[in-house]
Amino acid sequence: MSRIRHIRGSRLAAAGTAVTTAALFAAALAPAPAAGAADRPGRATAIDHATAALAHQASRLGLTSAEGTSVRDVVVDANGTQHVRYDRTYRHLPVLGGDFVVHLAPNGTYRGADLATRRTVSLPTVTPSVKAPKAADLASAALRAANAGELLKNVTAKPQLVVDALHGAPRLAWRTNAVGQDSLGNPVARTVLTDARTGKQIDAWDSIETASGDGQSLYSGTVPLETTQSGSTYQLKDATRGNTYTGDAANKTDLCFLGICFSRAPATLFTDADNHWGTGAASDRSSAAVDAQYGTAETWDYYKNVHGRNGIAGDGKGSYNRVHYGTNYNNAFWDDSCFCMTYGDGDGTTFGPLVALDVAGHEMSHGVTSKTAALTYSGESGGLNEATSDIFGTLVEWYANNSSDPGDYLIGEKIVRSGFGKSALRYMDQPSKDGNSADCWSSSVGNLDVHYSSGVANHFAYLLAEGSGAKTLNGVDYNSPTCDGSTVAGIGRDKLGKIWYRALTVYMTSSTNYAGARTATLNAAKDLYGAGSAEYDAVAAAWSAVNVA
Repeated sequence: MSRIRHIRGSRLAAAGTAVTTAALFAAALAPAPAAGAADRPGRATAIDHATAALAHQASRLGLTSAEGTSVRDVVVDANGTQHVRYDRTYRHLPVLGGDFVVHLAPNGTYRGADLATRRTVSLPTVTPSVKAPKAADLASAALRAANAGELLKNVTAKPQLVVDALHGAPRLAWRTNAVGQDSLGNPVARTVLTDARTGKQIDAWDSIETASGDGQSLYSGTVPLETTQSGSTYQLKDATRGNTYTGDAANKTDLCFLGICFSRAPATLFTDADNHWGTGAASDRSSAAVDAQYGTAETWDYYKNVHGRNGIAGDGKGSYNRVHYGTNYNNAFWDDSCFCMTYGDGDGTTFGPLVALDVAGHEMSHGVTSKTAALTYSGESGGLNEATSDIFGTLVEWYANNSSDPGDYLIGEKIVRSGFGKSALRYMDQPSKDGNSADCWSSSVGNLDVHYSSGVANHFAYLLAEGSGAKTLNGVDYNSPTCDGSTVAGIGRDKLGKIWYRALTVYMTSSTNYAGARTATLNAAKDLYGAGSAEYDAVAAAWSAVNVA
């Protein structure tokens, strides 16, 4: 089933319960001497080093002969330090919360590891008492319950047997992806985790993750576009960025069963005769395509030029966009299964076309998260997942430096209409201004919808970048309070981005919660700027200012 995030009504949507605290397990060793560029190990060498380390550290990492590992991601620092991220299986079943990151010195020596859970996996049997059809029925019922008031159609569910190590002692469970369509044909989906022995629901969350010619866009003015000439016409396809392209969904929707989309709404590639695209008006279908393609390009460039990441998955391959999806569709979503972005046109009252720059950066950053820390989309980790997309969507907007859509700390301000009742979806300086989001951490934050629990990290990010108190930036007034009455001095957006990206790609795991995020960002700040640096102290102060100790 596709892993998607989307905007539903006034928010980007899902609810869940708290998850297990991430465990930090790292050796405190002195940094090794920096390696020269010519000596910097590659991906294959880093994996070889990590494989050797696993053979010697298996017992410390809780690995047994019944378990298997597979590499998900590799990060090699400029000085040759290596970080290899693994997924884990137990008797060939995926282990939820079994992921971990192995850290290695430039010479391949084991330094330590970050684990999603420290629990040892040992089950008496991997034969479920609750059979797959029952798990499917339970998940379908959960999907309908989560969409009460909607008459759902084409509801199907596909169970997968897993080991759940996220919610207490490891146990056999069914992870079931239930999908369907609402009365307008728009996709709805929910992932349900069911105890395979008792049939009791363990957790559930929405799995729709709710972002050289020229073009006249809806929101960003006239923008440059890299295109591909084909005969006498031009295609809205960018060969310089992994062949990213934008197509017209023709107001159709997807047809999906058992978590697999058998028929996708078309993405008919946009073409143009003179390489000047759109008119800046919604009546020209190419105008929204200009925004989508521009948003993809800016997001690609941000990750590559700022963080050295070559594409969303880090493999140089481009994604694609579908615009004009559905009818009056008030959503935009990223879908891992097609590696694509989809944009609705909005209903004209709540939202206009959802192709704004920060929406694109937000949604595509869900793809980055899924390829790195894969933060579980419920509880505090779900809030961090959403906040990661808000943070990077915001940083993409600042990076673009577009005078028609200048950088700000408002989420989705371009797409909202007067019928929405607010000027933006979310406000990073004081998240509670949206009426639902949390400014400060408390023990109940993990019970909130992930788009509201994200407020704690959004608030942290604003304070770390800009500091507390009143100020005006790019014509927007902000006034960010602290939860403990302290005064926080910001260190700038660039440093915020570098610290959060390193924390996400090197230290966070699927079960990282707010306390774990504090540890991860402090580790990142220490790596980048030093343990006694002003940046390190600023990270600590900003977390304390939102009650995360």
